[in-house]
Amino acid sequence: MQKIKIGILGYGNLGRGVELAVSNNSDMELVGIFTRRKDVATATGKAISIDQIQEYKDKIDVLILCGGSATDLPKQSVEMIKYFNTVDSFDTHARIPEHFANMDKTGKESGKLGIISVGWDPGLFSVARMMFGALLPNGKDYTFWGKGVSQGHSDAIRRIEGVVDARQYTVPVDSAMQAVRSGVNPQLTTRQKHVRECYVVAKEGADKDKIREQIVNMPNYFADYDTTVHFIDMEEMKRNHNELPHGGVVLRSGDTYSDKKHVLELNIKLDSNPEFTGSVLTAYARAIYKMSQEGRKGCVTVFDVPIGLLSPQSPEELRAHLL
Repeated sequence: MQKIKIGILGYGNLGRGVELAVSNNSDMELVGIFTRRKDVATATGKAISIDQIQEYKDKIDVLILCGGSATDLPKQSVEMIKYFNTVDSFDTHARIPEHFANMDKTGKESGKLGIISVGWDPGLFSVARMMFGALLPNGKDYTFWGKGVSQGHSDAIRRIEGVVDARQYTVPVDSAMQAVRSGVNPQLTTRQKHVRECYVVAKEGADKDKIREQIVNMPNYFADYDTTVHFIDMEEMKRNHNELPHGGVVLRSGDTYSDKKHVLELNIKLDSNPEFTGSVLTAYARAIYKMSQEGRKGCVTVFDVPIGLLSPQSPEELRAHLL
């Protein structure tokens, strides 16, 4: 069996998660991990300078991009789809239509196929919201995240001048979640559903008040939430905030024709956000490879991918064992 040749761009937490996921899929082969870092040690020993990436355009079936949504992916994804089929985890919800349009235009020009906004939200939770809405049209959606570390929000804080390291925890408001589960369909603002807790290590002499103001007023990330910023030292960061758990819930509450109430729920709990997200990206890389083999180009999202393409099993095997 010919293996799908995978490349990874970026070797932070998510890149390491994808590296583990590729090694766990027997139909895939890791060609290389492209990074800006010098002398980086990877688990597979396949680190390659990002300056050499175009040399691999005929050696990689799908490139999985593992940069941050704040500054990396809007540029990197559009540049990489000129040469590779791509998967990214762009998660700035307000800018997804813009990112899709840029990717679709470039992909159609280059003849490559990319999928954007893959992960568990956006990604799996997006599919759940769409499916629940189709099954229960007379109802309302509710999404709760956490408690857990948001990699995208943490990365956005780390980009602020004067910040050495940061962890951002998204925390659901339990009373709001229980109100939804009771079936009363409450009207909830963004601020009523979650709070954000930020733990920040600042450079010596940095203006902490300025850093705090930049965090709490950051559009698309913190401005619409009650946000608390705690400044700590690196020792406390390593001791108390070294893990990357996360999770969340998608709920839809509504009624059917005879006014019978129903609550649909998808709930996930993750010991490691980057390892699970890496597994999702890798499964969608398989689907993008299959779709590209059929001549598809441009850009797609999770709504456009037939679910069976995520599996290494054949359609015959899926019908026999999972239907």
